[in-house]
Amino acid sequence: MGALDEELSERKIKILDAIIRNYLETGEPVGSRTISKYTDLNLSSATIRNEMSDLEELGYIVQPHTSAGRIPSDKGYRLYVDHLMAEKDREVTEMKEFVIEKTEKMERVLKQVAKVLANNTNYATLVTASSTNRIKFIQLSQVVDDQILAVVVMNNNIVKNQIIHVTDTIDNETLLKLNILLNTSLNGQAIQDINLATITKLKEQAGNHSVIVGEVIDALAEILSEDEDLEIYTSGATNILKYPELSDSEQATNLLSAFEEKEELASLVSESLSNEETGIQVYIGNEAPVQTMKDCSVVTATYELGEGVKGTIGIIGPKRMDYEKVMDNLRHLKNQLDGIFDKSDESS
Repeated sequence: MGALDEELSERKIKILDAIIRNYLETGEPVGSRTISKYTDLNLSSATIRNEMSDLEELGYIVQPHTSAGRIPSDKGYRLYVDHLMAEKDREVTEMKEFVIEKTEKMERVLKQVAKVLANNTNYATLVTASSTNRIKFIQLSQVVDDQILAVVVMNNNIVKNQIIHVTDTIDNETLLKLNILLNTSLNGQAIQDINLATITKLKEQAGNHSVIVGEVIDALAEILSEDEDLEIYTSGATNILKYPELSDSEQATNLLSAFEEKEELASLVSESLSNEETGIQVYIGNEAPVQTMKDCSVVTATYELGEGVKGTIGIIGPKRMDYEKVMDNLRHLKNQLDGIFDKSDESS
């Protein structure tokens, strides 16, 4: 790629990029007048014509016999794809460092929240965070004639692969066009963001290859619904033993076990997050979604840290808990946690 770059100025690369993007969008040969409207270079049509002549001499674009416009050559596509991949690699590296820093900060904050809450209330507490999987980059590539490999990089930089079976062989230009179409439309999207209108528009744009787009979206739905990261931080589980009505040996053992194994806590969190009420929820006795907590009261609040990370704060104690104090604590912490990532970005 380096050798190719040496013969091209930044201006030529921008013009080539505009030609390729325009051609991929319209399927029509691209003229200098179109490029003058398409770029922010503020160049005259004459200057663009000269640059396009140079690009043609260098073999990056060709002129079909029947048209005054130009279309990309294989060499032009190759430069475009190499630049695109290098740009994505750079973005992934930068994001990886950013995500690690944010994750470490989040863990420290949430562990501290659980601890402070347990100390303030004398009950058992939990704080969770789960991030919504979003699409960062999609790459389709032909494996064999009847198979395409879909590689999906997600916002947490986890990479997933899925094989898609196709009835016809797809040429490289079509595959490149599908890659650009999918990335332009779906980058940054969570699976719940990809609605029927988006799918219909994508299929229309894909034309004869709408079936492949449908299968890619099915694959994305499967990939994005897997492994949503759920972290549960707990504190003060032994506070439960301070209350005689909960300190019966079998009952206490079951409650402490729920805090250690965390599976039942995960179902409590799922119930809390799926509830359309985003404020404070109180489960008393049998209302609790977790069997081991039927003799307790559970109070939860949902919050959003920002950047797709949301979670639950929960307090578990006896039915005679100090509800007013618990709710005050939860409201205060919810207000502090809501948008913490967005706020830290504004102040940095």
